[in-house]
Amino acid sequence: MTEITHRFIETNGIRMHIAEAGQGPLALLLHGFPELWYSWRHQLTALAEAGYHVVAPDQRGYGQSDCPDGIDKYTQLHLVGDVVGIIDALGEDQAVVVGHDWGAIIGWNAALLRPDRFRAAVGLSIPYLPRGQASFLTMMSSILGEGFYMAYFQQPGVAEAELERDVNTTMRSLLYSASADAPTDKVAPMWVVPQGAGFLDIMLKPETQLAWLTEQDLDYYISEFARTGFRGALNWYRTLDLSWELTAPWTGAPLRMPALYIVGERDVFLGYPGGEQIMQNLPYFMPQLKETVFLPACGHYAQQEQPEKVNAALITFLQGL
Repeated sequence: MTEITHRFIETNGIRMHIAEAGQGPLALLLHGFPELWYSWRHQLTALAEAGYHVVAPDQRGYGQSDCPDGIDKYTQLHLVGDVVGIIDALGEDQAVVVGHDWGAIIGWNAALLRPDRFRAAVGLSIPYLPRGQASFLTMMSSILGEGFYMAYFQQPGVAEAELERDVNTTMRSLLYSASADAPTDKVAPMWVVPQGAGFLDIMLKPETQLAWLTEQDLDYYISEFARTGFRGALNWYRTLDLSWELTAPWTGAPLRMPALYIVGERDVFLGYPGGEQIMQNLPYFMPQLKETVFLPACGHYAQQEQPEKVNAALITFLQGL
């Protein structure tokens, strides 16, 4: 078994923890919310054994990496800068970027803003969406109301207090509710928080252990978020409007590099308003999209729920570059 090693690097003014394995062309794996480098544990070894240098960071505000104080330190420009800085710190010229959830958004934007440093991009769960005439937060809130969970996350301190009250319950509920194990008829549509309720009130609690997540896996997530809290992670949501303002020059810009999109057929994203139209428009958004991989009986956490299928799709894509 290929060994996963850990170290710290300096990037874009912060100290970042990275996990890495293998040698060869560089592939960066970017996690989402509420995750860590650990969500790529299955891919780190598989891609390394396929001949790649694989690096998965705890991103800004997460895990063992630095958590800057100001909310304005979590814009897309900061997060993309962190990823470019990883390439520099590793002494490389280019990388393939692979992201899941929020990590996919960072990956797509990194490829868009710095095509000189990224030769291909892969997104899991969230496809590439060109910048529109309003921010994603504004658009979704106008459709679903201020109860939309991203709007609920906006007020500093509110979501922190709720999520940090019992991190064990928080992590079990979040990881279960967005997975394919959760019954679709009991999951809150679009993750809208009713007035007077909290975010965890619309989450489900697993009654049995998840087949794709061991107690050891859960313990790692729980211990890390119990130590760090959720402030850094939530600040990503709080810069949605600011990031939209800062990226005005790229309004409507397609992504013109080899790309792969992977999504579970039970991913919550596919149920969002406009999701079907977005999927139809992917060839226009990404002219070099090589394939869209749909994973049956898979939820939001594709690389953890169905690692073998995700690994196979990633390796096929990488080898075809």
